[in-house]
Amino acid sequence: MSISNNLNNIKSQLPEQVTLVAVSKTKPISYLMEAYQAGQRIFGENKIQEMAEKHKQMPKDIQWHMIGHVQRNKVKYMASFVSLIHGVENFKTLKEINKQAKKYNRIIDCLLQIKIASEDSKFGMSASDASDILESNEFSELKNMKVVGVMGMATFTENREQIKKEFIQLKSSFIHLKSLHPELEIISMGMSGDYQLAIACGSTMIRVGSSIFGERNYN
Repeated sequence: MSISNNLNNIKSQLPEQVTLVAVSKTKPISYLMEAYQAGQRIFGENKIQEMAEKHKQMPKDIQWHMIGHVQRNKVKYMASFVSLIHGVENFKTLKEINKQAKKYNRIIDCLLQIKIASEDSKFGMSASDASDILESNEFSELKNMKVVGVMGMATFTENREQIKKEFIQLKSSFIHLKSLHPELEIISMGMSGDYQLAIACGSTMIRVGSSIFGERNYN
């Protein structure tokens, strides 16, 4: 199946309220352009320099999402163009995003990454940490970034019940945070292997790579 067929097939199944981020990390620009020509405008990368390189070479109506672990010293390389940063896991990173966005007179949208997986290798903060950040005076002083929702990654497992439980946990954290901060809108959860389950559990944004572009080559 072609990239455009894969893309259209996935989009045809998505409820109206769900946004598709095409995860294009490690993929050549020709693949991204095939998706672009099929109407895709939101692409997700997990390495800031790779995303910056692709941004330079590709059409300017693309929204670039940073979906990987954010290294604070590299925020400056994407601050001029990134649309949404998914994996913000502490206040220091929010401060750095705010500082770099200010240089370009921009407001950068961010998601707080909540740790829902049982694996130690997954990044993220607790829901109560997220609440503390949003309630803090220091946070209210940051004018060049905006927290618009939450993001989470489930445990890498075949156990669907565990994944479901973790997705439900993220949804309930979101409901609690939104009750205090009505401006929150996005729940980013679900990838190629589990996005249908994520949508059933309340996801409003899915990050899909291999189901669109084929398996990744890490060589």
